[in-house]
Amino acid sequence: MSGIPHDHYEPKTNGEKWLHSRLPIVGLLYDTIMIPTPKNLNWMWIWGIVLTFCLALQIVTGIVLAMHYTPQVDMAFASIEHIMRNVNGGHFIRYLHMNGASLFFVAVYLHIFRGLYYGSYKAPREITWIIGMLIYLAMMGTAFMGYVLPWGQMSFWGATVITGLFGAIPFIGESIQTWLLGGPAVGNATLNRFFSLHYLLPFVIAALVALHIWAFHTTGNNNPTGVDVRRSSKAEADKDTVSFWPYFVIKDLFALAVILVVFFAIVGFMPNYLGHPDNYIEANPLVTPAHIVPEWYFLPFYAILRAFTADVWVVMFASWITGGIVDAKFFGVLAMFGAIAVMALAPWLDTSSVRSGRYRPMFKWWFWLLAIDFVVLMWVGAMPAEPPYSTISLIASAYWFAYFLVILPLLGVIEKPEAQPATIEDDFDAHYGKAETPAE
Repeated sequence: MSGIPHDHYEPKTNGEKWLHSRLPIVGLLYDTIMIPTPKNLNWMWIWGIVLTFCLALQIVTGIVLAMHYTPQVDMAFASIEHIMRNVNGGHFIRYLHMNGASLFFVAVYLHIFRGLYYGSYKAPREITWIIGMLIYLAMMGTAFMGYVLPWGQMSFWGATVITGLFGAIPFIGESIQTWLLGGPAVGNATLNRFFSLHYLLPFVIAALVALHIWAFHTTGNNNPTGVDVRRSSKAEADKDTVSFWPYFVIKDLFALAVILVVFFAIVGFMPNYLGHPDNYIEANPLVTPAHIVPEWYFLPFYAILRAFTADVWVVMFASWITGGIVDAKFFGVLAMFGAIAVMALAPWLDTSSVRSGRYRPMFKWWFWLLAIDFVVLMWVGAMPAEPPYSTISLIASAYWFAYFLVILPLLGVIEKPEAQPATIEDDFDAHYGKAETPAE
């Protein structure tokens, strides 16, 4: 499975040999759990197990909720109330599902930004990164459709606004929008479509996660130094790595336990904190909320969507050059999806020969500015689309694109990186001290 030399599973009993020769699943699990892992991984490498837990939690709680939910516009809201009031433990299961989505996105954003800082997207891990971006897109689609299912005010109007974006695509937009909605407007067909896809997509995500794990097990884990594990011999590889079990499994489980303490405190004491008050009112197509906002984890890209209005020069230029085909609405849609696309293209936009941001002094400043920029976009995405928020969102959106399209390519040319350790073993010894050889 991995290019790093290590001991592979060897069946011992006749039963193990019989199974291994027909279905080597035990060997696959052994090689997965015992994979050599760089021994200098820090606490930012814990988010994989948190994400795995979240996916399992969402699937299990989602299946239970689906047993009691009715995907019909006249009954959806009432079925949620039924779950909350009449189903044994229903309120707890729903709160786990609701807040589990938020934990999922907290973990995925920290996972992505860790990858951006330590260069986990660089060769030979480009495919791993692209699969990760596909998982993220699938998560966004699943979360959006799940937000519609309670059929509250924000559910209905959020679905109306977001599906309306597809109508902005020239020539084919209206057809795509009608296909998504199942009719001319958000209604019963829409709710049925979204319920079906919301139930299906987590299993697609699970398949992509399996590919993601397979991909990075093939290339080996990145690490804070960005220096590759030595592969010339098993003896050298053993100096750079330890097996995933038990060392990192125990570390990851400890981190997960700490995070779950906070998570269950939120579920138990403030489960509705991240919910919008309007979504606790049944959907009414005749009453438009004063301020339509998506869930918090969509806000950065929602801010980018709204930032490019008709009076922005780049929108005016795009409209002029295309003869009016690209208007402000369509440009906003392109910008929103483009913000994710440029992140996915990071392996080819980053021209630096140094993988880890730890040894790139100029890169650090621009990266942390990007992290602040993301938080600012999240904040203005929740604000009304009016000055000064519109101006702030435009500046923050411009920096997001400038970072990936201009700054990353230029830094690879002008930046002088610091010296890297020769091996992972050297970095580990520098941080934790060299292990003493016991006296004979």
